[in-house]
Amino acid sequence: MADIVIGSGPAGLAAALARIALGREVIVLDGGKTIDEHADDGTEWSAVARAEWMAPQFAAPAGQVRRYGSDFAMEPPEATFAGGDALGLRSSRAVGGLSNLWGSAMLRWRQSDLVGWPITADDLAPSWRALADHVPMSFQPDALEALFPGPGSSGTALPAGPQVSWLLEALERRPERLAALRVTAGRSRVAVASGCRMCGLCMHGCPWGLIWTARRTIEALARAGRITHRAGAVVRAVGEDGQGAVVHLADGSVLRGERLFVAAGVLETARILMTSEHGPTELMLRESQFAFLPMLHGWRSPRRPDQPPLHTLTQAFVEIDDPAISPFLVHAQLYGWNEFFPRDLKSNYGAKLPGSGPLLEWLARRLIVAQAFLHSDHCVGIRVRRASDGRLLPEVVGNPQTEAVMSRALKQLSAAMRLGGVHALVPAARLAEPGASFHVGASLPMRARPTAGESDPLGRPHGASRIHVVDASVLPAIPATTITWGMMGNAHRIGLAA
Repeated sequence: MADIVIGSGPAGLAAALARIALGREVIVLDGGKTIDEHADDGTEWSAVARAEWMAPQFAAPAGQVRRYGSDFAMEPPEATFAGGDALGLRSSRAVGGLSNLWGSAMLRWRQSDLVGWPITADDLAPSWRALADHVPMSFQPDALEALFPGPGSSGTALPAGPQVSWLLEALERRPERLAALRVTAGRSRVAVASGCRMCGLCMHGCPWGLIWTARRTIEALARAGRITHRAGAVVRAVGEDGQGAVVHLADGSVLRGERLFVAAGVLETARILMTSEHGPTELMLRESQFAFLPMLHGWRSPRRPDQPPLHTLTQAFVEIDDPAISPFLVHAQLYGWNEFFPRDLKSNYGAKLPGSGPLLEWLARRLIVAQAFLHSDHCVGIRVRRASDGRLLPEVVGNPQTEAVMSRALKQLSAAMRLGGVHALVPAARLAEPGASFHVGASLPMRARPTAGESDPLGRPHGASRIHVVDASVLPAIPATTITWGMMGNAHRIGLAA
């Protein structure tokens, strides 16, 4: 019998690649939603064409991330939740999952952030090396190498914009003072193929498909006959018997496999497991929450940051390694100008300051925004239960540490940014709503000796032998650094070892 993978996002892809490497036949199931992302032949776009391309994203409902003018990759909240506390988290039934929408930031995890886990960073390293052959990575060796050895470059490093380049150069001239703050800064590492046109349309869907998504790799594997891809196969429940793993589909059909790898995303995985026989009645998700910190620079930029060539993905990473703040890394991503800055300023302040449009446009060109993440030990939990109609009922469980730890982290980040001539507007910092980071999981944490509600180091829920959960659900905690590359490494590791 073949192995079955539920989900075609980054974790499902990683597990499938591992099973293929072992010579196994692989069937990948997903909800099948997709869209043609390629919209141009590479010619220059007029201002009108750019505006038309961006307009649907600006019109997206609150909390909805839209690309290519479509909501195909993100389920609306009412499709997943039956009331309960409001969350920023969403599920996906698209080919490639939420990687159709993500910001493409990629970092491996440090061993110090995996304390208490039944696996180590060294256990993940072979999988990261193997996956680098399938995921393009843009990065430039710099000070971050001391914390995160580079993944192996498969493309030209994306240049930072003039604002962030100036900031990084200023920080590089003050290494001793930056080290005294226990802060390390460097250029971002993003999953973008070489050949970026620097058109600045990253947040609306790359017209040339250069931002990596698991969808393209899944589709390529299917075309090559290396997997069987069953799009439109929504899973209702899973189980196992003496013959193997069993998948019950929403259309009433049943599929059997030798082993089953569940990578449907933390919300869909929770729904599937709680619907399954002997499944849990509730699960507790953990999150690495973030705060937005706006900052202003006072120097004259070498060129206007809102004019191409530019990209609007994250441009720099800043890591705070200070036990006085947290025993874990605090991770921040810096964003230079993007087209949402002036729109947000005008929306928030334009009505209060008539005629301020030109001033707010100018202010937006001096704005840099940091997105600062904490380890999940400091953040809220999200309890989910199954509603009578099969959807989820979420409940946010507060953490008294969150505000104090984030306050200390932002203070330290602000001090570091001052060394580069950037002034943080700390009173304007805003903690994102629960779930909005999408860095969520740890609902079935891996343990060396699992009990009910946990999984073993191969992602098998307590009592299972042929069912392996491989998405973020089985992470013991959520480090503050980026989630996708670490999650993929763990899914691939499980796929090789199962």
